[in-house]
Formats: sequence, C-alpha cells, structure tokens
Amino acid sequence: MPTLRGPHLRTPLTLLDPDRSALERSDPSILEPGEDARYVVTRAGAAAMSEDEDGVLHLVLESDDPRGGTVQPLVLLGRREGRRVLGVEIAEPSPELDDPGRDLRDLRHVASELAEDDADLALAATSMGAWHRSMRHCPLCGALLAAEMGGWVLRCTEDGSEHFPRTDPAVIMSVRDGAGRLLLARNAHFPTGFHSVLAGFVEPGETLEGAVAREVAEEVGLDVAEVQYVGSQPWPFPRSLMLGYRAWIRGTDTLTLADGEIAEARWFTREELRAAVEDGSVGIPGTASLGRALIDDWLDEAEDPRA
Repeated sequence: MPTLRGPHLRTPLTLLDPDRSALERSDPSILEPGEDARYVVTRAGAAAMSEDEDGVLHLVLESDDPRGGTVQPLVLLGRREGRRVLGVEIAEPSPELDDPGRDLRDLRHVASELAEDDADLALAATSMGAWHRSMRHCPLCGALLAAEMGGWVLRCTEDGSEHFPRTDPAVIMSVRDGAGRLLLARNAHFPTGFHSVLAGFVEPGETLEGAVAREVAEEVGLDVAEVQYVGSQPWPFPRSLMLGYRAWIRGTDTLTLADGEIAEARWFTREELRAAVEDGSVGIPGTASLGRALIDDWLDEAEDPRA
C-alpha cells in the first residue's frame, strides 16, 4: 500500500495491501475451473472461515467449485501465491450449495479476529457478493444482466448497457467543542446505553466536508467550524466507504436532537467516558469500526491535533 502522509487512523479493515490482478479481468478464461483456482464463499456479508488454535480466523480457500452446477457468477478477487482467488455469493441456503462443514462468519462481527492478510480478500468478496446478489436485472430495461471482466462488470443482455459496482461514501466524525470534549450520541435504533460518533451518507453534489457540517447540523444542531481528515475504511454492509474526520464546532454547544433519529446525545470529558465505559453505563463500538478508532484517537490525544 502507498505511504500515507498526515494523520491516518487504522482498523482491522484498513491494513490492506491487495493484489487484485485487475489487468487480468479482460481475459475471458480467467474464471474457468482449473487446478490453480481457489474459491471464497460468501453470503450476505458473511464469509467461509476457519479458526486456528490461537483463535485467529482465516478465510477458507476451497479448491472445488462450490456452485454445484448452478449459475452463480464468479468474481476474480486477485491472486495468492500464484493461484487465482475467485469469490462466489451463495444467496440462499440449498442442499446443493451448503456444505454442512462450512462455517460462515459475519465479517462485521469478526473483523478484529480475522488474520490481517485475509482482510482484503474478505472485503472484496463480501462487497462483490452483495452487488451480484442485488443486481440481477438491468435498471434501464429490466432484462437479465451477464457478468464480464472477471465479474466486475455486468452487461445487459438486451440493450448492451454496462453496469459497475456501486460504493456509497459516508462521513463519520468525532465532534469536539472548545473545551476538548467529545460528542457521542445514541441513534434511535441503537440499544440502550450504546453511544457512538455521528455519521451519515454524502448527498449528490456535496463535498465531504460539506457532508460533515450538514450531518452534524441536522442530527444535533451544532455549527461545524473546522474539519480534519483522518482516514477511510471499507464497510461492505452492503457497499459503503467510511471517510473519517475530526470536527470542531463554533459557538454554542447546546444540542438540538433530530426527532426520531437521535435518541440521546451528550458531551464527554475523557475521564467521564472512561468511567462510563468501565461501569457499563455507556457502550461504544467494537475495535473493527472506524467509529471506535475515532473515539480511541480522541482518548489518546496528548494535545490539540490542529497544533
């Protein structure tokens, strides 16, 4: 992976250095069976994994085509040790496709336990699996779509239009006030006590910085004065890219909560948050998420990062 300059937060899903073999996708034979083919099986954000004696999870690279003669599309994920790695999404349980010994684990729940060198394959496999599961018909005319370019392009069988995988950008931000406190909120759909930083999708025609300011204003009624980019994270549930920011407000720190969206929100000092997490009154995201990385980044600060 290229060297990153400036502040950059990392999670188990950002330590990536993939070989996606993109230049091989145009080879019509790249998805054909062969002794050098290995298969990653996914379903709805989960991937087939195995657990070693140390509790570390590894992707299972199957040597036999897991499709059982069905027509699920394959995706060229890249190469590992010279072998082609192909992803296949199994949409629904079936006797033909479900190996009773196959252990499918939800990536969002086990990312922190996954072997680091498997993260890139797991992300690509679950992301592309979700796309192939949802994109079966042409959005222009309704005809069936056929996979091309190693599974990375879908072409309409009637009008010939091409369709590409979609990624939805979303901003996620640690909001701070003039006293250095951190804002955490509980979404109306979160369980009682669970708090996280604010986040939201980028709207068409909007800059990332503009999305940060708009989301903060909409969700808690605060005016953002300054933002600082700190890193990104793929989040394939089903197709997001999280873009992380530190954000500082101007003016009042009084909160006006979005009705029906934000159930509660409050400012924390570092001492208050540590104590609340320790006594169990506040829960925060797990270590696989960029939200947790932003919280830990604030907790570990020795000085204002803008200095």
